[in-house]
Amino acid sequence: MKRIMWVLAMAIPGTTFAQLADSAQRVVRMQGTVNFRDVGGYKTNDGKKVAWGKVFRSADVSHLTDQDLRVLEQKHIHTVIDFRGVKEAAAAPDHLLPETDYLLCPAGSDSLPGVAQMAAVIKKGDFLEKFYGNTQYLGDRYKPLFQKLLVLPANESIMYHCTGGRDRTGMATALFLYALGVPQETIEADFTASNVYLLPMNKRMFQGLQQNTGLDEETIRKALELKPELLHSFFSAIKGKYGTVENFFEKELGIGEKERAILKEKYTN
Repeated sequence: MKRIMWVLAMAIPGTTFAQLADSAQRVVRMQGTVNFRDVGGYKTNDGKKVAWGKVFRSADVSHLTDQDLRVLEQKHIHTVIDFRGVKEAAAAPDHLLPETDYLLCPAGSDSLPGVAQMAAVIKKGDFLEKFYGNTQYLGDRYKPLFQKLLVLPANESIMYHCTGGRDRTGMATALFLYALGVPQETIEADFTASNVYLLPMNKRMFQGLQQNTGLDEETIRKALELKPELLHSFFSAIKGKYGTVENFFEKELGIGEKERAILKEKYTN
């Protein structure tokens, strides 16, 4: 943990690092996955804080151990949203508690490039910028999550994930925190923190891509690392299509002013 905090301190400006200095509380240590985090604790614009222990994000959870499942039970995580594609999820099924309310939301994920296509995608450039700027699948992918959040029992928690827990999961977290009134700077800090929490996984992935594509690791890293500008593209694309983020929430997610008030009541204190 000290190593993670040191890297965060070096990589993130002080104003946003302060929001991530609680990693000892935020990161959930799991044996079978990484980037499993509590989304709580962030300050909102109206002086409140996002509630701890209610909403969690993660990378692939197909290899959770029995000890990990006990952690899920302790944290009352019996509702799980999976943003992976159909084939992606079938190849590595979630390992969850019995009778978990599990929902696959694969919109837009079945067309993502595999390793074989990544060389061409990286060489062409702007892959992540285009991915974050594509609003086509956002409603279908994220509406189920927000509808679950509205009705989640007070004594229950929810977890959502994809494979790396960074892009599709990062968008979901950005939308959730935005809905609660968390400042954009904080949202971006939480988003880019995946670069640190996924360091071991990223290193293996970059080395694998290097071997399969012939590109150097630095080129691959620069093409795939998370940057605040990606969220700028994300929210700008939403505003470009819907006028405001609030209009998007209402039209695509079923979250109008009344529903946002419910979310704030349930998930801030």
